[in-house]
Amino acid sequence: MRIITLNLNGIRSAWNKGLLPWLEAQKADVVCLQELKAQHADLTAEMQAPDGLHAYYHCAEKKGYSGVGLWCRNKPDRVIEGLGHVEFDAEGRFIRADFGALSVISLYLPSGSSSPERQEAKFRFMDYFQPMMADIAKEGRDVVICGDWNIAHQQIDLKNWKSNQKNSGFLPEERAWMSRLLDLKDGAGWVDVYRTLHPETTDDCYTWWSNRGQAWAKNVGWRLDYQLATPALAARAQCASVWKTSRFSDHAPLSIDYDYAI
Repeated sequence: MRIITLNLNGIRSAWNKGLLPWLEAQKADVVCLQELKAQHADLTAEMQAPDGLHAYYHCAEKKGYSGVGLWCRNKPDRVIEGLGHVEFDAEGRFIRADFGALSVISLYLPSGSSSPERQEAKFRFMDYFQPMMADIAKEGRDVVICGDWNIAHQQIDLKNWKSNQKNSGFLPEERAWMSRLLDLKDGAGWVDVYRTLHPETTDDCYTWWSNRGQAWAKNVGWRLDYQLATPALAARAQCASVWKTSRFSDHAPLSIDYDYAI
């Protein structure tokens, strides 16, 4: 089973950059999409029903903003849109598909970089979502939550960690929150699948680059995109890679293969 997660920074923009032909070549079972920046009325017929895939979208109410989606090779047994939180469901940040004993979730955690108000919104989301993740883990299912978490967890997860310690995305509170999610003793014990497979990889792990200062050319990046899985599923991960040969967004696709059949 191959699962890919990608922040599109606009589905229409990524589509025009050759996203669909690339994905067809990847033969993914599930593709988790974030930052659609589109509403249902903006999507072409092909976007709403990509060839060979079942497409599901949870769009933001605000035009040209946020939104998440799932492209699934097999039709899910159930699809859940939203967290049950009025503020964040209006922003389109969570969609879940269930396949038998497996659940795949596409998540777009808010960014706090644009203003103090958005950072407070990010903290509100984190406070709400942490116990929800614990509840999901207790369901006894194989679950993977894929998406743009807008947090670089460790120093090896971004190029310039020293100068970013007071910036959104690498704040101590955000990193501690991520650590709690991964803590088997005090948290739900989610597993950062990429980091488990590549415990010491640095420059190859980045999934986002600023549009400023030639960050892409100089590989001054951040690892913001993750697949967090329940332990039993994470143990079946075989390989993980970040695609950088072609660009569809300011993020790069993260692909992970699991020894698992849907």
